[in-house]
Amino acid sequence: MKLILTTEVSGLGAPGDIVEVKNGYGRNYLIPRQYAILWTRGAETQIASIKKARDAREIRDLGTAKEVAGQLGALKVKLKTKAGASGRLFGSITTGDIADAVKAAGGPTLDRRRIVIDNAIKTTGTHRVSVKLHPEVAAAVDIEVLAG
Repeated sequence: MKLILTTEVSGLGAPGDIVEVKNGYGRNYLIPRQYAILWTRGAETQIASIKKARDAREIRDLGTAKEVAGQLGALKVKLKTKAGASGRLFGSITTGDIADAVKAAGGPTLDRRRIVIDNAIKTTGTHRVSVKLHPEVAAAVDIEVLAG
């Protein structure tokens, strides 16, 4: 089955890529969740618009990715949230919260889907998260979670 990806699918491809998958995987998983659409000749125009949007968001090349990684490594990111007396948070810190905190700290605008949290952040203190900027470049960012 030939499909056009509309979102990034781990291990398969990026938005706008044309992929060949087994019929059941496409019909039962990718298409119902709107991760992909059926490939047709008329869908070529959709591919172009999807790739334009992706190129606008994506970091252009390896040099730019390394530059952004340097900026992220130098940032002091602080995030205030509600916490109990023992330092345990009411809820947890999400990738969207981290992306907003990096932007507020003067860093670059990050796509929340590129932020990887190894263990759920549920306590105050300093936590390390990684950001996949480019297939070859990942940056580590220290997030200081404060009770507020």
